[in-house]
Amino acid sequence: MTVEQKPFATNELSRDYDRRWWTLGVLCMSLVMIVVANASLNVALPTLTKDLHAGSSALQWIVDAYSLVFAGLLLTAGALGDRFGRRLALNVGLVTFGVASGMAALATSSGQLILARAAMGIGAALVMPSTLSVLAHVFPPNERPRAIAIWTGFAGVGAGLGGVTSGWLLQHFWWGSIFLTNVGVVAVALLAGAFFVPSSRTDRTPTLDPVGAILSIAGLGSLIYAIIEAPVAGWISGRTLVLFALSAAVLAGFAKWELRTPEPMLDLRFFRNPRFTAAASSITLIFFVMFGMIFVLTQYLQSVVGYTPLQAGVRMLPWALVYMVAAPRSARLVERWGHRRVVSTGLAVVAAGLALLSQSGLHANYALLALSLVVTAAGMGMVTAPSTGAIVSSLPLNKAGVGSAVNDTTRELGGALGVAVVGSILASLYRGDIAHRIVGLPVAAHSATGSLGAALQASTALPRPTAEALVSAARESYVHAFDLTIVVTTVVALLASGLVWWLLRPAPAEVTDTAEASMALEAA
Repeated sequence: MTVEQKPFATNELSRDYDRRWWTLGVLCMSLVMIVVANASLNVALPTLTKDLHAGSSALQWIVDAYSLVFAGLLLTAGALGDRFGRRLALNVGLVTFGVASGMAALATSSGQLILARAAMGIGAALVMPSTLSVLAHVFPPNERPRAIAIWTGFAGVGAGLGGVTSGWLLQHFWWGSIFLTNVGVVAVALLAGAFFVPSSRTDRTPTLDPVGAILSIAGLGSLIYAIIEAPVAGWISGRTLVLFALSAAVLAGFAKWELRTPEPMLDLRFFRNPRFTAAASSITLIFFVMFGMIFVLTQYLQSVVGYTPLQAGVRMLPWALVYMVAAPRSARLVERWGHRRVVSTGLAVVAAGLALLSQSGLHANYALLALSLVVTAAGMGMVTAPSTGAIVSSLPLNKAGVGSAVNDTTRELGGALGVAVVGSILASLYRGDIAHRIVGLPVAAHSATGSLGAALQASTALPRPTAEALVSAARESYVHAFDLTIVVTTVVALLASGLVWWLLRPAPAEVTDTAEASMALEAA
């Protein structure tokens, strides 16, 4: 019998219930650390280029090694937590993450840092689904939506704090400090968890599915790798197409195995539930939009407007603060208006915020920019918390770890696609536009127009008039590409809103029952 299925009658269960909000605090602390680690490294890349002599390929893998391992292992890590205990998975993940962070802080080469980041991904894959599955066991059904909404809000805080904390640390310490702080957080989380995080075991222990685990790791890993490499190799290059074909074949094998095995790691029949499918789709698409927006906006604030990393991070704080407030309140909105209306409306609000963002322009009216961030964050808060709750509530409690991993995997897939696709669109639009703006400039200026960063770097070695003309052209082209790319994300958000509205449409029986009830009321 699970915590959900019986009252909090025993002393142990009563103690766990009384401490549930303290437990949530420890879980949110662990979650924020994982999210910050995923969001904070971008601002340190210029420093790593100088201190570790890392080339563009090394920089890419310093960032992507974490995401690749993290996303590839999530489903398997969630299943292991269900089998051996969520607190054990959480603690092992925290220790792994802390040790790997210490290794990263002390790395003396890009290769060592890449390996450390991959090890951090292993720890993160154990930690993140464990936090949500422990939450599902500690909180009874009537309080769970509110707790999940708070959990989701702290995930947004982590994304917002990543740039600010990293920017501040880089101004005062060496680059390794952004990793060393994780060690302190891990120590506090382990100590607090010993008192406040229960073992979270169920009477029915799921069996292991080693074949499903291997296929999921291979399929998701190859898919994420293909997404990461596609912007570099080209989306229709032979290499990219082979990688996508390979990932599709392995994931098809995973689906076939999971449908045939008596004890599947992930029962794909749950996708027949429109609520589950709509939630997974909305999480994927909202993180596609979110990560894509943050990726291009960070470059815009630093390379076009001229903010330092810390200044850019501070100007993103309205997004994090509003998201932190909006996500917890979404539970009450769902109680009053229903999941369908709240999530679909939230996606439409996101589209409105993105439409405002596309009007930022070359010199960035910050009042307009802040307004767009506030509107976008409010909409995202309305989407992510209810969708996460719907995924968790759609699965049996003894599969809470896998359910949490499904939520986290859709986040990672959506985020990876957002950065890759939105980044590719922006790069293509930029290259197409700047070619017309630099006609008449010397050949030296033409050779460095593949990206805004390359153009700004090349301008330092050119004569002043040529350098100023190149910088001006590059920034104008980036803003042109930025505006059009944000329009694309706006369209994606609108399409997602329509998709959720359609997937969650009432079944014919529900419509008939509602009509009959209305007729009865009129007759009365």
